[in-house]
Parts: sequence; C-alpha cells; structure tokens
Amino acid sequence: MIKFKSLNKSKKFLKILKKKRINTKYFTIYFEKNLINQKKNLNISFVMKKNIGNAVKRNKIKRKLKGAVQKIISEKRPIDLDYTYVIFGRNNVYSDKFPLIFSEVDKVFKRIKQTGK
Repeated sequence: MIKFKSLNKSKKFLKILKKKRINTKYFTIYFEKNLINQKKNLNISFVMKKNIGNAVKRNKIKRKLKGAVQKIISEKRPIDLDYTYVIFGRNNVYSDKFPLIFSEVDKVFKRIKQTGK
C-alpha cells in the first residue's frame, strides 16, 4: 500500500518550484528527483491558489486530482516513487468530468516516468 506524504516545509516547496515543470490544461506539476529512496511513500502535494475560488471549490479540485492519482496507483500504472511532486490545480478541473482529468494526469505521469530513464 502506497501512502501519500505531503510536503510541510516552505523551503522544500521553494526548492521544488525551481525545478522541472509540466503545464497542462488542468494543472501544473513540478517534480524533482528524491535524494532518499522511499518505496512506501509517494511525496506529493496538491496546492490551490486562493484566487481560484472559495474553499469549497478549491477542495473539490484537490479531491478530483487526488482521486485521479489514487486511481492510477490502484490500477498499477507507472508513478515514479523516486520523485517529489507538487501539483497546482487550475479552474478547469472544477467544471470538467473526471475521465478527462484522469487521462491527462495519467499522460503526465507516463511522461515523467519516460524522462527519468
């Protein structure tokens, strides 16, 4: 069972925000290779800006993105646990259907896995 582990220090966020990123219609993902190899935890944080909307809207966007990542893990698809991820959600996630969001998240994690090799 893979557990989500969120970043909790400002320094770690700032360090990752200076690294590689991929922009999509639904989110922007920043990622960096871990120095310490942890096989049980997925270091991932879901972040929303306050100008997106009220708390209900921001939390729904985070839940959809988190659900897509959980579905990828449950289907044994490739998510590289050697990376730390920070995902900034966008407004389009709120209005679009889950299968579209899931396919976009899946494509991005496959792309990250290919660049890591």
